[in-house]
Amino acid sequence: MNDQSAYLVRAVRGPIVMITLGVLFAFDRFTDFHFSQSWPILLIVLGLLRLVGGGERRDWTGKYPSQASAQASPQPDPGPQPPLWDEPGTREPGARP
Repeated sequence: MNDQSAYLVRAVRGPIVMITLGVLFAFDRFTDFHFSQSWPILLIVLGLLRLVGGGERRDWTGKYPSQASAQASPQPDPGPQPPLWDEPGTREPGARP
């Protein structure tokens, strides 16, 4: 499976689970199949999505390959960074950042 199809499966995993839950609750309300009888279908759908999507393998550091390769390559030092927020009383009231 290529990266694009794996990304597609990861992108639709949430909506498919929500649709499955909706269908199971609709069956509970409008048919003789109750949620207590049909919840294993949710496990089957989750298992199929996991099987089709294939989880990314982790390396021995416990990080995903994309994170490990990004960490291995040296990054230039960006230099000093401005603070994310100002300390109280260091700016004039009403001044824009």
